[in-house]
Amino acid sequence: MARDTACAMQERDTNITRRQTLKGLGGVSALALGSGTLGACATAATTPSNSAPMALAGPDAMLEEIGYRMLSHEPARATGLGVDTGKYAEWRGTFGTPGATGREAYKATLKQLREDARQYPKEGLTPDQATSFQVVESAFTNALEGMDLPYGDVAVGSWRNAPYVVIQNVGAYIDLPRFMSSTQPVKSEEDIYYYLNRLSQIPSVLDGETERMQSARGLGVIPPDFLLDKAITQMESSIADAATGGIYTGAFTSQITENFGEEALGEKGEYAYGIVTNDIAPALERQLEELKTQRALAKSDAGMWAQPDGDEWYDWATRASTTTKLSADEIHEQGLEELAELHARMEPILQEIGYTKGTVGERMQALSEDPRYQFSDGDKGREEILSFIDEQVSYIKAQMPRAFTQLVDPPFEVRRIPISEELGAPGAYGGGGSKDGSIPGRFWINLRTPDLHRKYDLPDLTFHEAIPGHVWEAAYSNRLPLIRSILAFNAFSEGWALYAEQLADELGAYDEFKVGRLGYLQALAFRACRLVVDTGLHSKRWTRQQARNFFVERNGSKEQEVASEVDRYCSWPGQACGYKIGHSEIVRQRGRAQTELGDAYDFKAFNTAVILGGNSPLDVVDKTVSRYITNART
Repeated sequence: MARDTACAMQERDTNITRRQTLKGLGGVSALALGSGTLGACATAATTPSNSAPMALAGPDAMLEEIGYRMLSHEPARATGLGVDTGKYAEWRGTFGTPGATGREAYKATLKQLREDARQYPKEGLTPDQATSFQVVESAFTNALEGMDLPYGDVAVGSWRNAPYVVIQNVGAYIDLPRFMSSTQPVKSEEDIYYYLNRLSQIPSVLDGETERMQSARGLGVIPPDFLLDKAITQMESSIADAATGGIYTGAFTSQITENFGEEALGEKGEYAYGIVTNDIAPALERQLEELKTQRALAKSDAGMWAQPDGDEWYDWATRASTTTKLSADEIHEQGLEELAELHARMEPILQEIGYTKGTVGERMQALSEDPRYQFSDGDKGREEILSFIDEQVSYIKAQMPRAFTQLVDPPFEVRRIPISEELGAPGAYGGGGSKDGSIPGRFWINLRTPDLHRKYDLPDLTFHEAIPGHVWEAAYSNRLPLIRSILAFNAFSEGWALYAEQLADELGAYDEFKVGRLGYLQALAFRACRLVVDTGLHSKRWTRQQARNFFVERNGSKEQEVASEVDRYCSWPGQACGYKIGHSEIVRQRGRAQTELGDAYDFKAFNTAVILGGNSPLDVVDKTVSRYITNART
């Protein structure tokens, strides 16, 4: 009763705050829009009761309920999916409970939901429903195993697990400016209330991270010095920018001006600027102080082997990334074998275009210096890259009816990775849009320098990140029940994106551009290298320079590209192993289907079956393909 009364009181305060916000804020302070109570009460008010007999619900209703109870701990994720509407609309104004407290509450909910899923009667379920329950149990078990480790950030049904809560490519200082500027909706006056409320909570989120950083340091977990140097540089830039109202501050206020115009900012804009300069910047300063404390203690050892319980952490991370039980040694050897096979496929193309002397890596290095395949310097090159991407997207979209029996048409846009992130970011990344279509899928491209990209490797990158890769696959997942749109598995996500690259080749993308096929094969070989390098760093005690050299010397990769890549593997251990493990398994499953079905095998039907099966652990993909084979025989 006391909790209900507190929430009722907060609802009255919230309504007053909303009215004041819509009238121009009328002197409301950040404290009045504070973080804790709205988040807790929104969750309590809109999440189904834990005491409800969930097994009495129908299977679809049960799965829906699991999804929303999970999202009650990640309301920002609900925004990204476009499902924070109706009775869940208050979630738009909160990030939930930050820090260790929020993590423990989330952990308790996952344990309960996993048990509910296990106990749910399975008789009479459709294959899709049975698959969904299998996916829930697998994802939550994996996350709970990670949460039982003494440190690190665990992604629940997602791809980014990190031993360091804040580093060069991990942390709210990176994620939230991008989220607020591109995902948080600001289309109405009511949205501004939610926007400002979330903005006012960011200091609490940052401080929650800082406490966890300090806790990890107490356990002896100190990131490598070279990662800390990057993180410190980026954070100093963000703090300086926040203090002067520059780009970093603009990321938190651009939504208002884009949707309502500069003249609409007024007091709302001043309020938002005040939160950034008076609240967010000091919280960043506290994180920066902790990073510098860690830097004074840091060493240069790159791998998890150097961290307390690092071998255990890495073993979990590789299992989470690959959804297999492969050991680091097995992954390492698979990488070496697949690299040799791919280089053998590259050899005749190199010979044909006149590159006949030296190793494959040496010849690919020489090819990268060929001005015919380089973009111009500076902004001119950046414009060339964006135009080039548009051409590739137009081509491949026209080919999709040749590869699938059921098509989607996802809203999609290409965006530059924010300048503040470029130093620590990969060459590109992509992902699907919201479940309701209001937020488009996005292909984020690193344009720090046009020299990061070549005309022979950019088509393949586009097919991977956009269509028929991440953006395309997510559009199918968004048609599935909510929980299946939420839960994603690195080996399937990245394995499918590599398979998408293969589909583009099979659909003729490089028939008139043999150097482009060479770029595609080099990209596949790059992912085979990842198996070798990631395990080399974290299990075999490779140095950072050894890892870089392997890419450059064995695969001819660009030095600038692999510098950020290797550092990424140091901060996301195991994640890089999911790509080629997933791709190889999808290809193996296709071979199985062809062998077992013979003339009954259909290219389009197989691709459609796999993508409609949804984002799943690899053992569940096996079951999806088995169903396809059975159905194709009838």
